[in-house]
Amino acid sequence: MKRVLSSIIFFVALVAIWHFVVLTGWKPRVLLPDPFAVGEYLKASLMDGTIFQASKVTLWRLFTGYGIGIILGIPLGMLTAKFRFIEDTVGVLALGLQTLPSVCWVPLGIMWFGQTEATMLFVVIMGSLWSVTISTDNGIRNVPPIFARAARTMGAKQFYTWTRVILPASAPFILSGMKQGWAFAWRSLMAAEIFVPILTGFGLGQVLQYGRDLNAMDQVIGVMLVIVIIGLVVDKVLFSPIERLLHRRWGTGKA
Repeated sequence: MKRVLSSIIFFVALVAIWHFVVLTGWKPRVLLPDPFAVGEYLKASLMDGTIFQASKVTLWRLFTGYGIGIILGIPLGMLTAKFRFIEDTVGVLALGLQTLPSVCWVPLGIMWFGQTEATMLFVVIMGSLWSVTISTDNGIRNVPPIFARAARTMGAKQFYTWTRVILPASAPFILSGMKQGWAFAWRSLMAAEIFVPILTGFGLGQVLQYGRDLNAMDQVIGVMLVIVIIGLVVDKVLFSPIERLLHRRWGTGKA
């Protein structure tokens, strides 16, 4: 309760400071709108369904592409950890591509798939895949070899050793990579939605871009707040419970 109250006080103070800065006239209100104007925009967009529909489209793209990135990234990371040839080839490629800014995939996606949903998914997959691959590889390499040897000594087959010993032991590293991949997937999708207008669905990035085109800063800041809130909710609902479970499992939680 104390933590919740501290958070509420902090954000109320943040809004108050924002309102005070607007009153000073540091920037024209057309460039820095009052928080109440942003609140009015969010209320209106919720009433007419604009934010809800855009969030629905964006989250579908995000979870679909991110899920594919995880499905491909974990096995790929296992292969790079097990085979030296794959480590020296695919592993090096993954390390290099992870440093590539997500927006760089957008022109390539447009050239290959056109202005379609496939471009959106391609950019999200490329944004998350390599982080998951590298974290899985690092996690497996950080598992003490004695774990696998002990399992084999007790008669465990290779498949059992990998699925019941090595992967669970490397789970904290994999989860860390999944969180990083989630952040990269968000950034990738926003870049794609801003630069690739398609008629099959208008996501949050496209609503953000329309606000910029119309010079409607209340819309721009409102959509930015929605993106931040969605990210926080997903972290609290999806990743935080898994982290707590892993901490309890390995006895690394705070006393």
